[in-house]
Amino acid sequence: MPPACKHSKIQIEVAEQAEFEPSYKRPYYAQRLVATYQVKQRFLGVPTGPSIQKAHASVFPAPLVLPDDLLDFDEDEKNDHQNLYSYLRATYRKPPTSRKKTIYVAQVPDISPEVSQIKEWITPKPPGRVTKKNLKATPPRAEDVCDYLRAFYYPLPVKLLPETVAFVPWTDTGKNKDKYVGLQIGNGVTRIRTRPTKDKVFTRQLQLNDILDAAIAALPSDAHSLVMLVDHDTYEDEEDDFCCGRAYGGSRVCMVSSARYHPALDAMAKIDRSHMWPASHCKAYVEKMCGWEKNKATKKRKLEVISEDASTAEPGTPMRAAVDTMMAEGLRPEDDLDGLWYSRVARTVSHELGHCFQLAHCGYYACVMQGTAGVAEDVRQPPYLCEVCGLKVYHALKGVRRDVDQDEREDEIERYKVLLEFCDGKWGKVGMFAGFRGWLEQRIARSLRGVLSEEGKVFLAERENKKQRLE
Repeated sequence: MPPACKHSKIQIEVAEQAEFEPSYKRPYYAQRLVATYQVKQRFLGVPTGPSIQKAHASVFPAPLVLPDDLLDFDEDEKNDHQNLYSYLRATYRKPPTSRKKTIYVAQVPDISPEVSQIKEWITPKPPGRVTKKNLKATPPRAEDVCDYLRAFYYPLPVKLLPETVAFVPWTDTGKNKDKYVGLQIGNGVTRIRTRPTKDKVFTRQLQLNDILDAAIAALPSDAHSLVMLVDHDTYEDEEDDFCCGRAYGGSRVCMVSSARYHPALDAMAKIDRSHMWPASHCKAYVEKMCGWEKNKATKKRKLEVISEDASTAEPGTPMRAAVDTMMAEGLRPEDDLDGLWYSRVARTVSHELGHCFQLAHCGYYACVMQGTAGVAEDVRQPPYLCEVCGLKVYHALKGVRRDVDQDEREDEIERYKVLLEFCDGKWGKVGMFAGFRGWLEQRIARSLRGVLSEEGKVFLAERENKKQRLE
């Protein structure tokens, strides 16, 4: 077994691919700052020297854009960036109001005895050898998803949908018995189409658009949005192999399937568990994925032009702290497969709900609102909102905030402290949440441009004293 990676250098700029020039052209630093303006205007001339840019990038690094990542090939994702100005003026926005502000999460549907055969559809059948421990991981609970959303979308109330949710028969007998299943929410039943999976990993999949139709019909009158959780594999259209999550942003409903996040499928999905976020920003890992091991001569020529120091995070910065905090805990994903599975689903639910606030996919930074081309890319992405997307949520929640005059930095710190409390809790030994804790501590301590403040030094000292008391 090779020695464990020490993640000694942290990549904060777009990855340099060895054999090809990346087709993704990231907006310049000044353009990214303009993307945070509420009004349409040119760059205002905020300091943008190399040291300022690097400090900022160590808080909000660039999307990695490894080979075959979504930003590497999808033209819409590469070119259509939703800035704050366009977001605030969008006519399709449906922010929470005092009467419609609750996020509802539906329980994973029960399975009625009449359709007991669909229980088998939940169990994966991955190719190759899989340990019993991986297969026995417990899928995330709706109650735990609610806990995370209360922190992530603070101060919105988050509740379990009170109605019964269950799969029931749609047709009684005959050859179409497995072709359709009914989804009951309260007194309503919606027909859900099913099909065999293309890759045979699960027996059958559910059609997610049908599930979202059921969610629209069940949206409570006081709801801002509704999340449907399912343990079955899902697909969107006939060309799809599978789909883990989907939102109808205008209808304020979304759906997340836990199936493909099952730890037993990691090898099949080519997930490197030692390089999930935040360790996905490990420079050695990025270079390996980009083909530099086979192109050392090309790497040497390129590094004569590209400053390696400018592309890596320094000690004490939020991204460095995220990796160091995770490593200091000595965490191994295989020691808590339930937590690993939960962290993946929680992150995706927060992403899909972002679409219910009408946030588009993000191409400015590494961000929870990035699009993804597959599960392996999914687990490399961060749980936080970037600077641009965070401002969108700040404005979306203005109508329900207790202090309407609270400025964006005060709001950011308040929300981050609630998230930090969550990451200090029972899930704090899960790699993603431990890394998020380290990132949050350093983010709270720094200014909008990423410079450590005097108040921040006091905050970090208080955090360190708290840790020592707990030890």
